[in-house]
Amino acid sequence: MAPEKTSKKRFWIVLTAVLVGCVLLVVVARTLGWIGGDVSGHPVETSVVSERDIIRIVTATGRIQPEIEVKIAPDVSGEIVELNVREGDFVYEGDVLLRIRPDIIQARLEETNAALLSQKAQMERSRASMLRAKNEYEQQKSLFERDMVSQLEFENARRSYEAEEAGFNAAGYQVETARAQLRRIEEELRQTTIRAPMTGTISRLDVERGERVVGSVQMTGTEMLRIARMEQMEVRVNVNENDIVYVSENDTARIEVDAYPDRQFVGIVTEIANSAVTRGDGTAEQITEYPVKIRITSLHNVGQNPDNRPDTLTEEVLLSGSEVTVPQPVAQFKPGMTAMVDIETLREKLVPSVPLQAVTMRDFSLSNPDTAGIGREDMRRVVFRVDGGEVEMVEVETGISDERYIHITSGINVGEKIVSGNYRILSRVLEDGDAITEVDRSRTIVQQ
Repeated sequence: MAPEKTSKKRFWIVLTAVLVGCVLLVVVARTLGWIGGDVSGHPVETSVVSERDIIRIVTATGRIQPEIEVKIAPDVSGEIVELNVREGDFVYEGDVLLRIRPDIIQARLEETNAALLSQKAQMERSRASMLRAKNEYEQQKSLFERDMVSQLEFENARRSYEAEEAGFNAAGYQVETARAQLRRIEEELRQTTIRAPMTGTISRLDVERGERVVGSVQMTGTEMLRIARMEQMEVRVNVNENDIVYVSENDTARIEVDAYPDRQFVGIVTEIANSAVTRGDGTAEQITEYPVKIRITSLHNVGQNPDNRPDTLTEEVLLSGSEVTVPQPVAQFKPGMTAMVDIETLREKLVPSVPLQAVTMRDFSLSNPDTAGIGREDMRRVVFRVDGGEVEMVEVETGISDERYIHITSGINVGEKIVSGNYRILSRVLEDGDAITEVDRSRTIVQQ
């Protein structure tokens, strides 16, 4: 009896599981519109074609950098013996930033100056020799004209004078060479004192007092520090090659900085690179992008503090979703901060538009005699217009889109009702002439 009872128990367990599975399958199928469509219609959401402002957006991420930043490297090599600045200091044009030990260059300067004096003395000796030879030549010339000396004696005097004159000229050239060497060494000595080339903030300092640096006369020198105009910042982003064709100079951009999550800044595109930056070259993940610079135009309190580093200043900020303002620190942008930008590349005002998900693709090849039967797809954009309790598939042409809506340039008119969800029924199930049941958006589970 025990085996028989066990067999019956197993039978009822399996039967119960099958029945529960069938019920769940029917419920899911009705929810997704797989069954029951012929009786009550596909449950769909609807919306009305309306006129809206559509803004085409190109989104990119990047980092904040000063618009003007100067890298400073020495022209001469040596040890840093004086360092007058720290990172973050504000300096004016001409301020002494640091000094490099000048001892060796000073010794070379004195040596070259002595050589110049020696060359000048040599030139004076050559001048005296030239004058003696000149007098001898003039005497021999006078005597030769009166036939009192031979031709040979006259020619020897003339050649001697010419040789002494050439020697004097050579001595003059040597003096000029020594002077040029002296000027070059004086310039090197001047270059041991590094001065600020412009007014700005020390945005980076890579050296300390006592370090040795390499000059940049014959090679890339040691980068010692950077000076930046911190009151004018920009965002440098890389825009994908598919989107760069839409971006133009002077386009407006909305900027969100990670350091200020509840605030939004405004910028303007100032520069678009012509040379691409390629990542993952030669791989399946290769990406081609173009650098774009966006000047931040809504930096608060510009000019109030030249180093853009206020200590106690605050401003009243209306937080998102709040009805009160709260004090927030004044925006202080630092090099390297992460930012996301939305570049407004095109704006169209009050154009017919529908939700993005309302536009889907359908293959017209089966109804087209030119492509039917040869396996060639004929994909076109369509929307489903609501006509009573049924839908009509309408081919449309589209324009620009933003995050939520897309411009309909032809096919349907403002005020017409169209199907806007759910996504799965709209994109895969719904066909021309199907019956529908309009469902309240707030009570619909959109399957995506």
